[in-house]
Amino acid sequence: MPTREVNYDGIVGPTHHYGGLAPGNLASQRHAHQTSNPRDAALEGLAKMKRVHDLGIPQAVLPPHDRPAIHILRSLGFLGDDAAVLAKARREDPTLLAATASASPMWAANAATISPSADTADRRIHITPANLLHAFHRSLEPDTTATLLRKLLPDESHFAHHPPLPPHARYADEGAANHMRLAPAHDQPGLELFVFGRACDDPIERQPRRHPARQSQQASQAIARRHQLAPNRALLLRQNPDAIDAGAFHNDVVAVSHENVLLHHERAFAETALVSERIRDAYRDLTGNAPVRIEILQDELPLAAAVDSYLFNSQLLTRPDGSIVLLAPIECHEGNRVRACIDRIIADAANPIAAVQYANVRQSMHNGGGPACLRLRIVMTEAEYAAAHPHVMFTASLYEQLTTWVEHHYRDHLTADDLADPALLRESRDALDALTRLLHLGNIYPFQQ
Repeated sequence: MPTREVNYDGIVGPTHHYGGLAPGNLASQRHAHQTSNPRDAALEGLAKMKRVHDLGIPQAVLPPHDRPAIHILRSLGFLGDDAAVLAKARREDPTLLAATASASPMWAANAATISPSADTADRRIHITPANLLHAFHRSLEPDTTATLLRKLLPDESHFAHHPPLPPHARYADEGAANHMRLAPAHDQPGLELFVFGRACDDPIERQPRRHPARQSQQASQAIARRHQLAPNRALLLRQNPDAIDAGAFHNDVVAVSHENVLLHHERAFAETALVSERIRDAYRDLTGNAPVRIEILQDELPLAAAVDSYLFNSQLLTRPDGSIVLLAPIECHEGNRVRACIDRIIADAANPIAAVQYANVRQSMHNGGGPACLRLRIVMTEAEYAAAHPHVMFTASLYEQLTTWVEHHYRDHLTADDLADPALLRESRDALDALTRLLHLGNIYPFQQ
């Protein structure tokens, strides 16, 4: 295997529900408290993984976290056996129960920031799990994420694992959803783009007015330092506060990069013209060439329509023949203006995007997560791939096994009241116990100890 980008997708967990827990995430707010379908959600995610695998692109899976997080409820004073804890939480603080039952680890783009070995001073892949301070339900993830990533990428001669940044607003970090990379090819040194929404000393006029900015400039700077990136290999960019107010709570809602291609909305970044020059100049200084920049103008696709469709939360993927395919949400096909933008991109010979495919991940989309939200990209050499845990690598056989596993363990509907059902906790843990055996992960969850 040559140096390739491996997509690690989060498996949707058995407690997938619509809690409306994410301020600034318009889809999450719009679908709050509706009935979810965890089985369909997980099967949609697996089908999307199979689509990527069938394109000839390495694909892997990330297991869900243990939910509901009973230990968090107990730490907050809910006592008794599991059934009593769940019942008390539902009665006294249903929002807290929804948060501790969230299946949000499915959005692996928020799991961590990854720098490939081609970029780092010590020639190792550097990994920083996101601390996800913005929302309580997501702040429960970092410890488990760090444990999983160390299990899946265990060889310290290839993988440098860092702890999450300190749990303080100054270092609020949302992971790869605010991180992009441009490079002539995966095995060549690249320019890493760190996109932040706020700085600690921001004047009021630089801040969003409606929704909070999640990623801090200080967090992005710290990750670039700890990942041992030379100054010419890291560029910090400010997200446009208008984009955040329009519902782009992460940069990957308005921009996506892949190899030497940057696809973004006109209003993705603050001071777009200056940012474009900075990216072009930094990339040219590093590689000798200009990147391929595809900008979608506001007049062609208004920011609100871009956010609703999640066009920029598509995946850009290089097939074995070298052509690039856009894997977009099915919602993009259903919107005439969005589909027209995609058709224009595909027809333009000046960029290497040659085809589009559409993925149905509606259950995830209803909570604000498109195809790109579900995956964490890791550029790996042949030796690094060989050192990774092999049993999470996607195959046709694993797809069949995971499909059977979901159909056996997952419910086909879930409401807020169901979150207090002790049977759901048992079902979820039975599912995770079976999954760890299927993926040869050992006892990675506390309840298995």
